Amino acid sequence: MSYLPKKLLPYKSIINNFTSLSVLQAANYIFPLIVLPYVVRVIGPANYGLINFAAAFVAYFNLVCEYGFGLSGTKEISINRDDEEKINRIFSNIITVKILLLIICFIVLVILLYTVDMFFANGNIFLLSYGLVIGFTLFPGWFFQGIEQMKYISIIQLIVRTVSTILIFLLINEEADYLLLVLLNAIAQIAIGIIGLFVAFYKFNIRYTLPAPAQIKKQLRSGWNIFQSMIAINLYTTSNIFILGLFASETVVGYFAAADKIRLAFQGVQSMLSQAVFPYVNDLINKSKKLFFGFIKKLIKLQIAIGFIISTFLFIYSTELTQIILGNEFNPAALLLRIISPLPFIIAISNILGIQIMLPLGLEKLFNRIISFSALIHLCVLMFMVPNYLAIGTSATVVFTEVIVSLLMFAFIWKKRILFELYEV
Repeated sequence: MSYLPKKLLPYKSIINNFTSLSVLQAANYIFPLIVLPYVVRVIGPANYGLINFAAAFVAYFNLVCEYGFGLSGTKEISINRDDEEKINRIFSNIITVKILLLIICFIVLVILLYTVDMFFANGNIFLLSYGLVIGFTLFPGWFFQGIEQMKYISIIQLIVRTVSTILIFLLINEEADYLLLVLLNAIAQIAIGIIGLFVAFYKFNIRYTLPAPAQIKKQLRSGWNIFQSMIAINLYTTSNIFILGLFASETVVGYFAAADKIRLAFQGVQSMLSQAVFPYVNDLINKSKKLFFGFIKKLIKLQIAIGFIISTFLFIYSTELTQIILGNEFNPAALLLRIISPLPFIIAISNILGIQIMLPLGLEKLFNRIISFSALIHLCVLMFMVPNYLAIGTSATVVFTEVIVSLLMFAFIWKKRILFELYEV
């Protein structure tokens, strides 16, 4: 059984996936951006900062549960999409590993809540935030990306996010409702995860079989390099809010989190394109290296152009965007948004070089080394910048690290003569 309809032309499958992912991004970024102006005004910068600090903390657990399957699982499913037996085995292995990791992470969270005063004081918000981890763990996005069939889950995301957005406007009315906001977001994500599994089992006839310990170990080994890379990436992305929160007040964390939320919302179109083409390029490299490089040449121009436009827009209109979306209480966020505005352009370059070129070519170990080295540099710089310059230091460090990542990837691809192959096509 082939999970990719054979009647679809290659580019049509990308267009279909991009359209479906557009709906997903609307649910994941646009909906939060819609409620952001209302939420930040109701609960205030301090509570908003606390919510994001808790979310950044549980993101470490989400990283462990994800285990890099967003890339490694997608790649495995994409390569074996015509083998129903292998698809079922891969799905069973991955979902089993993720649930086992979810249980282990929850035990660790409970231990931390009862042994660390900082976490114990705000135990409710950390427990509620863990609901996000449950939802993300259950959601088989890697499966739908691998078979290039995102339209079903996109509809589910849109419906659930629409309902949760309406409930936020109806139920969040005062500062004390910040815990209810976390609960609503957690319930929405869990619902998406459960429904996503239902669609995988009943729409695509996935049959779950309990894997043997040897299969679980094999699955863990196959995703290890990408998992290491994801840990490193997390150190210079979502960890920034958590580390900032260790040195700054919740209000300052709220300024940075809000500015970054705006940046991510506008950068969503890049994420959609990247996710849409990743399974396609992995399938393409197995068919023809010439076709792969030909497609990558076109993708480079498109990705970089989009990134440049977004970065320029954010830089020029950072003050206006902050005032319109966040209100006067968040005026300090305007400078932070301007500092991080180059990120969409820089990330477009590193995404092409790393995700779309290095991983399909089997350079996972090299990719991991670059990310790990960059993460180490990021932590060293961050530990100096945050205590001295707080949110401004955090913003500048993130941009600096992304530049390092892009330069290192370019240097290694040049050394491997991959760029020569690319432009000989």
